[in-house]
Amino acid sequence: MTDRRMGMWYEELTVGTTVRHAITRTLTETDNVLFTTMSMNPQPLHLDADFAAKTQFGRPLVNSLFTLALAVGISVPELTLGTTVANLGFSAVEFPAPVFAGDTIHVESEVIAARLSNSRPGVGIVTFRHVARNQRDEIVCRADRQAMMHCRPAQ
Repeated sequence: MTDRRMGMWYEELTVGTTVRHAITRTLTETDNVLFTTMSMNPQPLHLDADFAAKTQFGRPLVNSLFTLALAVGISVPELTLGTTVANLGFSAVEFPAPVFAGDTIHVESEVIAARLSNSRPGVGIVTFRHVARNQRDEIVCRADRQAMMHCRPAQ
């Protein structure tokens, strides 16, 4: 059997560990329309170019929940692929700058807290701070995420 793990074990996720993720992603209008309609969000700021043109932004905004999902998704290969038990939640989410179709997003993640689980042996609780930036290095999303992570298996 092959090991499909790419992520890090709990023991590797010490406070201060920082990863600048290799994957980047240029967002498209199609990404935005698909995500917005699949999530049943009728907000014209995301879907109606004429409406959006009359706002302070002058064009459609990328749905912020897509931006959040992308920031977390980009982090998965290096941090949690094959090593996570479950996503537990978010304690803070911010969108300091807008995202538009054509923006390229890159993400950096830092471990800001880590502790062994009090109720489940062999797992730990890790808090990641994901920071997504656009091609101009403006922060477009910041999110603190708690995840339950597997400890390294006994050899």
